[in-house]
Amino acid sequence: MALIRPFKGLRPSPGKAGEVVAPPYDVMSYQEAVDLAEDKPNSFLHISRPEIDLPPGTDPYSSRVYEKAKSNLRVLLDERILSRDDVACFYVYRLTGHGVCQTGLVVTASVDAYDKNFIRKHEFTRPVKEDDRVRQIDALCAQTGPVLIAYPSSTLIDSIIASESVGKPEMEVLAADGVRHEVWVVSSAEKLAQLVALFDDLPAVYIADGHHRSAAASRVKKLMAERDSDQSNDAKSYDYFLAVAFPQDQMQILAYNRVVTDLNGLSPDDFLECLQKDFDVRSSDEPVTPEKKGEMGLYLDGHWYILTASTNSISDDPVENLDVSILSNRVLAPVLGIHDLRKDRRIDFVGGIRGTQELMKRVDSKEMACAFSLFPTKIEELMRVADEGQVMPPKSTWFEPKLADGLVSHILD
Repeated sequence: MALIRPFKGLRPSPGKAGEVVAPPYDVMSYQEAVDLAEDKPNSFLHISRPEIDLPPGTDPYSSRVYEKAKSNLRVLLDERILSRDDVACFYVYRLTGHGVCQTGLVVTASVDAYDKNFIRKHEFTRPVKEDDRVRQIDALCAQTGPVLIAYPSSTLIDSIIASESVGKPEMEVLAADGVRHEVWVVSSAEKLAQLVALFDDLPAVYIADGHHRSAAASRVKKLMAERDSDQSNDAKSYDYFLAVAFPQDQMQILAYNRVVTDLNGLSPDDFLECLQKDFDVRSSDEPVTPEKKGEMGLYLDGHWYILTASTNSISDDPVENLDVSILSNRVLAPVLGIHDLRKDRRIDFVGGIRGTQELMKRVDSKEMACAFSLFPTKIEELMRVADEGQVMPPKSTWFEPKLADGLVSHILD
Protein backbone atom coordinates (compact mmCIF):
# COMPACT_ATOMS: atom_id res chain seq x y z
CA MET A 1 0.00 0.00 0.00
CA ALA A 2 1.42 3.40 -1.00
CA LEU A 3 2.65 5.69 1.78
CA ILE A 4 0.46 8.55 0.56
CA ARG A 5 -2.42 8.83 -1.84
CA PRO A 6 -4.51 11.64 -3.31
CA PHE A 7 -8.07 12.16 -2.08
CA LYS A 8 -11.23 14.14 -2.81
CA GLY A 9 -10.77 16.95 -0.34
CA LEU A 10 -13.63 18.62 1.48
CA ARG A 11 -12.89 22.33 1.55
CA PRO A 12 -14.52 25.74 1.68
CA SER A 13 -16.50 26.69 -1.41
CA PRO A 14 -15.08 29.58 -3.48
CA GLY A 15 -15.03 32.78 -1.45
CA LYS A 16 -15.85 31.04 1.83
CA ALA A 17 -12.41 30.12 3.19
CA GLY A 18 -12.12 33.26 5.30
CA GLU A 19 -15.41 32.44 7.03
CA VAL A 20 -14.51 28.80 7.67
CA VAL A 21 -10.83 28.49 8.57
CA ALA A 22 -10.07 28.28 12.29
CA PRO A 23 -7.09 27.61 14.55
CA PRO A 24 -6.43 23.99 15.56
CA TYR A 25 -8.96 22.69 18.06
CA ASP A 26 -6.37 21.91 20.73
CA VAL A 27 -4.48 25.21 21.06
CA MET A 28 -7.20 27.22 22.78
CA SER A 29 -9.37 27.14 25.85
CA TYR A 30 -13.15 26.73 25.76
CA GLN A 31 -13.66 30.46 26.30
CA GLU A 32 -11.15 31.39 23.61
CA ALA A 33 -13.06 29.14 21.18
CA VAL A 34 -16.37 30.77 22.17
CA ASP A 35 -14.94 34.24 21.61
CA LEU A 36 -13.35 33.33 18.26
CA ALA A 37 -16.57 31.81 16.93
CA GLU A 38 -18.83 34.63 18.07
CA ASP A 39 -20.92 35.95 15.15
CA LYS A 40 -19.16 33.44 12.85
CA PRO A 41 -21.75 30.74 12.07
CA ASN A 42 -19.52 29.16 9.40
CA SER A 43 -16.40 28.91 11.55
CA PHE A 44 -14.92 25.42 11.62
CA LEU A 45 -14.85 25.74 15.41
CA HIS A 46 -18.50 24.68 15.36
CA ILE A 47 -17.21 21.31 14.13
CA SER A 48 -13.87 21.02 15.92
CA ARG A 49 -15.13 22.48 19.22
CA PRO A 50 -18.91 21.84 19.07
CA GLU A 51 -19.30 22.18 22.83
CA ILE A 52 -19.33 25.95 22.22
CA ASP A 53 -22.85 25.50 20.82
CA LEU A 54 -24.09 23.64 23.90
CA PRO A 55 -24.87 24.95 27.40
CA PRO A 56 -21.82 26.12 29.36
CA GLY A 57 -20.43 23.34 31.51
CA THR A 58 -21.30 20.59 29.03
CA ASP A 59 -18.85 17.71 29.31
CA PRO A 60 -16.67 18.06 26.16
CA TYR A 61 -16.55 14.25 25.91
CA SER A 62 -20.31 13.66 26.13
CA SER A 63 -22.22 12.03 23.26
CA ARG A 64 -24.09 15.31 22.73
CA VAL A 65 -20.85 17.00 21.68
CA TYR A 66 -20.06 14.52 18.92
CA GLU A 67 -23.66 14.56 17.68
CA LYS A 68 -23.52 18.36 17.58
CA ALA A 69 -20.32 18.22 15.52
CA LYS A 70 -22.07 15.89 13.07
CA SER A 71 -25.14 18.14 12.72
CA ASN A 72 -22.99 21.27 12.36
CA LEU A 73 -21.00 19.64 9.57
CA ARG A 74 -24.23 18.66 7.84
CA VAL A 75 -25.40 22.30 7.94
CA LEU A 76 -22.20 23.55 6.27
CA LEU A 77 -22.55 20.86 3.61
CA ASP A 78 -26.25 21.53 2.98
CA GLU A 79 -25.63 25.26 2.69
CA ARG A 80 -22.70 24.65 0.32
CA ILE A 81 -20.28 26.43 2.62
CA LEU A 82 -18.15 23.32 2.25
CA SER A 83 -17.92 21.28 -0.93
CA ARG A 84 -15.99 18.22 -1.99
CA ASP A 85 -13.70 17.93 -4.98
CA ASP A 86 -14.89 15.63 -7.76
CA VAL A 87 -11.47 14.08 -8.38
CA ALA A 88 -8.72 12.91 -6.06
CA CYS A 89 -5.95 15.48 -5.60
CA PHE A 90 -3.02 16.52 -3.49
CA TYR A 91 -2.95 20.08 -2.17
CA VAL A 92 0.11 22.30 -1.84
CA TYR A 93 -0.13 24.18 1.46
CA ARG A 94 2.03 27.23 2.25
CA LEU A 95 2.26 28.83 5.67
CA THR A 96 3.85 32.26 5.98
CA GLY A 97 4.20 33.98 9.32
CA HIS A 98 6.27 34.38 12.49
CA GLY A 99 9.40 34.71 10.36
CA VAL A 100 8.85 31.42 8.53
CA CYS A 101 7.65 30.37 5.09
CA GLN A 102 7.12 26.64 4.68
CA THR A 103 5.50 24.82 1.78
CA GLY A 104 4.29 21.26 1.99
CA LEU A 105 1.70 18.83 0.72
CA VAL A 106 -1.75 17.88 2.05
CA VAL A 107 -2.09 14.12 1.60
CA THR A 108 -3.71 11.10 3.08
CA ALA A 109 -1.10 8.87 4.72
CA SER A 110 -1.20 5.12 5.15
CA VAL A 111 -2.44 3.77 8.49
CA ASP A 112 -0.57 0.56 7.68
CA ALA A 113 2.68 2.54 7.35
CA TYR A 114 1.92 4.15 10.71
CA ASP A 115 1.24 0.80 12.36
CA LYS A 116 4.52 -0.59 10.95
CA ASN A 117 6.49 2.47 12.16
CA PHE A 118 7.42 3.70 8.70
CA ILE A 119 5.56 6.82 9.84
CA ARG A 120 7.50 7.24 13.06
CA LYS A 121 6.32 8.47 16.43
CA HIS A 122 8.11 10.19 19.30
CA GLU A 123 5.38 10.69 21.93
CA PHE A 124 3.02 8.65 24.06
CA THR A 125 -0.68 9.47 23.79
CA ARG A 126 -3.17 10.10 26.57
CA PRO A 127 -6.13 7.68 26.47
CA VAL A 128 -8.77 10.35 27.07
CA LYS A 129 -7.47 12.48 24.20
CA GLU A 130 -7.12 9.53 21.87
CA ASP A 131 -10.66 8.35 22.70
CA ASP A 132 -11.94 11.85 21.95
CA ARG A 133 -10.43 11.84 18.45
CA VAL A 134 -11.79 8.34 17.76
CA ARG A 135 -15.30 9.42 18.67
CA GLN A 136 -14.99 12.67 16.69
CA ILE A 137 -13.79 10.91 13.52
CA ASP A 138 -16.37 8.16 13.87
CA ALA A 139 -19.24 10.62 14.38
CA LEU A 140 -18.27 12.78 11.41
CA CYS A 141 -17.09 9.96 9.13
CA ALA A 142 -14.32 12.42 8.40
CA GLN A 143 -10.87 13.43 9.53
CA THR A 144 -10.85 17.19 9.99
CA GLY A 145 -7.63 17.76 11.92
CA PRO A 146 -4.47 17.09 9.89
CA VAL A 147 -1.42 15.34 11.32
CA LEU A 148 1.78 17.34 10.86
CA ILE A 149 4.49 15.23 9.24
CA ALA A 150 8.14 15.97 8.55
CA TYR A 151 9.93 14.24 5.69
CA PRO A 152 13.67 14.12 4.97
CA SER A 153 14.39 16.94 2.54
CA SER A 154 14.07 15.79 -1.06
CA THR A 155 15.07 17.99 -3.97
CA LEU A 156 12.74 16.11 -6.33
CA ILE A 157 9.68 16.37 -4.06
CA ASP A 158 10.41 19.99 -3.27
CA SER A 159 10.80 20.88 -6.96
CA ILE A 160 7.39 19.43 -7.84
CA ILE A 161 5.76 21.23 -4.93
CA ALA A 162 7.43 24.47 -5.99
CA SER A 163 6.24 24.06 -9.59
CA GLU A 164 2.67 23.48 -8.41
CA SER A 165 2.56 26.55 -6.18
CA VAL A 166 3.02 29.35 -8.68
CA GLY A 167 0.29 31.75 -9.64
CA LYS A 168 -2.84 32.58 -7.70
CA PRO A 169 -3.73 30.02 -5.00
CA GLU A 170 -7.13 28.32 -4.92
CA MET A 171 -7.55 29.44 -1.33
CA GLU A 172 -5.86 32.21 0.61
CA VAL A 173 -6.59 33.28 4.18
CA LEU A 174 -4.82 35.75 6.44
CA ALA A 175 -5.57 34.48 9.96
CA ALA A 176 -6.05 36.63 13.03
CA ASP A 177 -2.54 35.76 14.27
CA GLY A 178 -1.00 37.19 11.10
CA VAL A 179 -0.22 33.84 9.46
CA ARG A 180 -1.07 33.54 5.77
CA HIS A 181 -2.48 30.19 4.60
CA GLU A 182 -2.38 29.43 0.85
CA VAL A 183 -3.53 26.30 -0.96
CA TRP A 184 -3.01 25.13 -4.56
CA VAL A 185 -4.67 22.02 -6.02
CA VAL A 186 -2.53 19.32 -7.66
CA SER A 187 -4.72 17.24 -10.00
CA SER A 188 -2.37 16.23 -12.84
CA ALA A 189 -2.27 12.41 -12.98
CA GLU A 190 1.42 12.57 -13.88
CA LYS A 191 2.32 14.78 -10.89
CA LEU A 192 0.19 12.72 -8.52
CA ALA A 193 1.95 9.52 -9.58
CA GLN A 194 5.39 11.12 -9.29
CA LEU A 195 4.71 12.34 -5.77
CA VAL A 196 3.36 8.96 -4.66
CA ALA A 197 6.47 7.23 -6.00
CA LEU A 198 8.88 9.76 -4.49
CA PHE A 199 7.32 9.48 -1.03
CA ASP A 200 7.51 5.70 -1.27
CA ASP A 201 11.25 6.05 -1.84
CA LEU A 202 11.82 7.93 1.43
CA PRO A 203 13.49 5.95 4.24
CA ALA A 204 10.87 7.14 6.76
CA VAL A 205 8.68 10.10 7.65
CA TYR A 206 8.02 11.52 11.10
CA ILE A 207 5.00 12.69 13.05
CA ALA A 208 5.84 16.18 14.24
CA ASP A 209 2.47 17.00 15.79
CA GLY A 210 -0.76 15.01 15.90
CA HIS A 211 0.04 11.78 17.72
CA HIS A 212 -3.50 11.51 19.08
CA ARG A 213 -5.02 12.01 15.62
CA SER A 214 -2.82 9.39 13.98
CA ALA A 215 -3.36 6.88 16.79
CA ALA A 216 -7.10 7.51 16.54
CA ALA A 217 -6.99 6.91 12.78
CA SER A 218 -5.45 3.49 13.40
CA ARG A 219 -8.25 2.60 15.79
CA VAL A 220 -10.93 3.97 13.46
CA LYS A 221 -9.58 1.83 10.65
CA LYS A 222 -10.17 -1.28 12.75
CA LEU A 223 -13.67 -0.14 13.71
CA MET A 224 -14.71 0.63 10.16
CA ALA A 225 -13.14 -2.50 8.72
CA GLU A 226 -15.24 -4.59 11.11
CA ARG A 227 -18.41 -2.87 9.89
CA ASP A 228 -17.49 -2.88 6.21
CA SER A 229 -19.35 -5.41 4.10
CA ASP A 230 -16.80 -5.00 1.29
CA GLN A 231 -14.06 -7.44 2.21
CA SER A 232 -11.99 -6.96 -0.95
CA ASN A 233 -8.33 -6.02 -0.71
CA ASP A 234 -8.93 -2.67 -2.40
CA ALA A 235 -7.70 0.32 -0.38
CA LYS A 236 -10.48 2.05 1.55
CA SER A 237 -10.65 5.68 2.64
CA TYR A 238 -10.26 4.63 6.28
CA ASP A 239 -6.93 2.98 5.39
CA TYR A 240 -5.49 6.51 5.24
CA PHE A 241 -5.46 9.57 7.49
CA LEU A 242 -5.30 13.30 6.77
CA ALA A 243 -1.78 14.76 6.98
CA VAL A 244 0.32 17.69 5.86
CA ALA A 245 3.93 16.83 5.03
CA PHE A 246 6.68 19.45 5.11
CA PRO A 247 10.40 19.06 4.42
CA GLN A 248 12.34 18.93 7.66
CA ASP A 249 14.57 21.88 6.77
CA GLN A 250 11.60 24.25 6.51
CA MET A 251 10.03 23.44 9.87
CA GLN A 252 10.37 25.70 12.89
CA ILE A 253 10.24 24.38 16.44
CA LEU A 254 9.89 26.85 19.28
CA ALA A 255 10.58 26.11 22.92
CA TYR A 256 7.92 24.59 25.13
CA ASN A 257 8.56 26.38 28.42
CA ARG A 258 7.62 25.29 31.93
CA VAL A 259 6.01 27.02 34.93
CA VAL A 260 5.78 25.49 38.42
CA THR A 261 3.38 26.33 41.23
CA ASP A 262 5.75 25.98 44.22
CA LEU A 263 9.35 25.27 45.22
CA ASN A 264 8.59 22.03 47.07
CA GLY A 265 9.11 23.65 50.48
CA LEU A 266 12.37 25.38 49.59
CA SER A 267 13.10 29.08 49.92
CA PRO A 268 14.27 30.87 46.75
CA ASP A 269 17.84 30.97 48.10
CA ASP A 270 17.80 27.28 48.99
CA PHE A 271 16.41 26.45 45.55
CA LEU A 272 19.19 28.39 43.82
CA GLU A 273 21.76 26.63 45.97
CA CYS A 274 20.37 23.23 44.93
CA LEU A 275 20.66 24.18 41.27
CA GLN A 276 24.39 24.88 41.59
CA LYS A 277 25.04 21.15 41.81
CA ASP A 278 24.33 20.67 38.10
CA PHE A 279 24.30 24.19 36.65
CA ASP A 280 26.35 27.32 36.46
CA VAL A 281 23.89 29.91 37.82
CA ARG A 282 24.27 33.55 36.80
CA SER A 283 21.86 36.44 37.34
CA SER A 284 20.58 38.34 34.30
CA ASP A 285 19.28 41.89 34.02
CA GLU A 286 17.15 40.88 31.01
CA PRO A 287 14.58 38.15 30.36
CA VAL A 288 16.44 35.00 29.27
CA THR A 289 15.77 33.46 25.88
CA PRO A 290 18.37 30.66 25.71
CA GLU A 291 20.74 30.91 22.77
CA LYS A 292 22.33 27.46 22.82
CA LYS A 293 21.77 23.88 23.84
CA GLY A 294 22.30 23.22 27.55
CA GLU A 295 21.31 26.77 28.50
CA MET A 296 18.00 27.69 30.11
CA GLY A 297 16.43 30.64 31.85
CA LEU A 298 14.91 30.72 35.33
CA TYR A 299 12.49 33.42 36.49
CA LEU A 300 12.20 33.41 40.27
CA ASP A 301 11.12 35.97 42.83
CA GLY A 302 11.17 38.80 40.27
CA HIS A 303 14.64 37.99 38.93
CA TRP A 304 16.03 36.19 35.87
CA TYR A 305 18.90 33.72 35.99
CA ILE A 306 20.87 31.93 33.27
CA LEU A 307 21.36 28.24 34.01
CA THR A 308 24.08 26.45 32.04
CA ALA A 309 24.14 22.68 32.40
CA SER A 310 27.41 21.18 33.59
CA THR A 311 29.08 18.59 31.39
CA ASN A 312 27.96 15.74 33.67
CA SER A 313 24.36 16.62 32.71
CA ILE A 314 25.02 15.74 29.08
CA SER A 315 24.36 12.23 27.75
CA ASP A 316 24.78 10.38 24.47
CA ASP A 317 21.24 9.05 24.79
CA PRO A 318 18.99 10.98 22.34
CA VAL A 319 16.24 11.44 24.94
CA GLU A 320 18.41 12.13 27.98
CA ASN A 321 20.35 14.73 25.96
CA LEU A 322 17.27 16.86 25.26
CA ASP A 323 17.16 20.10 27.24
CA VAL A 324 13.64 19.24 28.44
CA SER A 325 15.06 15.98 29.84
CA ILE A 326 17.98 17.72 31.52
CA LEU A 327 15.52 20.05 33.24
CA SER A 328 13.31 17.15 34.32
CA ASN A 329 16.13 14.90 35.48
CA ARG A 330 18.20 17.55 37.23
CA VAL A 331 15.59 19.96 38.57
CA LEU A 332 11.94 19.03 38.30
CA ALA A 333 12.19 15.49 39.70
CA PRO A 334 15.02 15.58 42.27
CA VAL A 335 14.56 19.14 43.55
CA LEU A 336 10.91 20.04 42.97
CA GLY A 337 9.43 16.55 43.31
CA ILE A 338 7.69 16.58 39.92
CA HIS A 339 8.06 13.08 38.49
CA ASP A 340 5.12 12.70 36.09
CA LEU A 341 4.76 15.60 33.67
CA ARG A 342 1.48 14.20 32.34
CA LYS A 343 -0.33 14.03 35.65
CA ASP A 344 1.31 16.40 38.12
CA ARG A 345 -0.84 19.52 38.49
CA ARG A 346 2.03 21.52 39.94
CA ILE A 347 3.50 22.06 36.47
CA ASP A 348 2.12 23.75 33.37
CA PHE A 349 3.50 24.34 29.88
CA VAL A 350 3.73 27.54 27.86
CA GLY A 351 4.30 27.54 24.11
CA GLY A 352 7.32 29.57 23.05
CA ILE A 353 5.19 31.75 20.79
CA ARG A 354 3.92 33.47 23.96
CA GLY A 355 7.44 34.60 24.87
CA THR A 356 9.08 35.36 28.20
CA GLN A 357 6.45 37.98 29.06
CA GLU A 358 3.89 35.23 29.60
CA LEU A 359 6.29 33.44 31.97
CA MET A 360 6.84 36.62 33.98
CA LYS A 361 3.12 37.34 34.07
CA ARG A 362 2.28 33.98 35.58
CA VAL A 363 5.00 34.19 38.21
CA ASP A 364 4.44 37.86 39.11
CA SER A 365 0.74 37.15 39.58
CA LYS A 366 1.70 34.55 42.23
CA GLU A 367 -0.10 31.87 40.21
CA MET A 368 3.30 30.21 39.77
CA ALA A 369 6.47 30.23 41.87
CA CYS A 370 8.99 29.97 39.05
CA ALA A 371 9.32 29.61 35.30
CA PHE A 372 11.88 28.02 33.00
CA SER A 373 12.62 29.17 29.46
CA LEU A 374 14.23 26.52 27.28
CA PHE A 375 16.28 26.20 24.12
CA PRO A 376 14.08 24.68 21.39
CA THR A 377 14.35 21.01 20.50
CA LYS A 378 15.77 20.56 17.00
CA ILE A 379 13.92 18.61 14.30
CA GLU A 380 17.02 16.40 13.94
CA GLU A 381 16.76 15.50 17.62
CA LEU A 382 13.11 14.54 17.17
CA MET A 383 13.97 12.35 14.19
CA ARG A 384 16.81 10.62 16.02
CA VAL A 385 14.55 9.81 18.97
CA ALA A 386 11.92 8.40 16.61
CA ASP A 387 14.50 6.41 14.63
CA GLU A 388 15.68 4.74 17.83
CA GLY A 389 12.13 3.88 18.86
CA GLN A 390 12.26 6.09 21.93
CA VAL A 391 9.81 8.62 23.35
CA MET A 392 10.35 12.27 24.16
CA PRO A 393 9.06 13.86 27.37
CA PRO A 394 5.62 15.48 27.13
CA LYS A 395 5.49 18.97 25.64
CA SER A 396 8.97 18.85 24.12
CA THR A 397 8.15 20.71 20.91
CA TRP A 398 5.98 23.63 19.83
CA PHE A 399 5.69 23.90 16.06
CA GLU A 400 4.94 27.32 14.65
CA PRO A 401 3.16 28.48 12.56
CA LYS A 402 0.21 26.17 13.21
CA LEU A 403 -1.86 24.40 10.58
CA ALA A 404 -5.41 25.62 10.19
CA ASP A 405 -8.52 23.50 10.63
CA GLY A 406 -11.12 23.59 7.88
CA LEU A 407 -8.95 24.21 4.83
CA VAL A 408 -9.02 20.58 3.66
CA SER A 409 -10.75 17.61 5.33
CA HIS A 410 -10.86 13.90 4.46
CA ILE A 411 -14.22 12.16 4.14
CA LEU A 412 -14.35 8.48 5.07
CA ASP A 413 -16.78 6.80 2.71
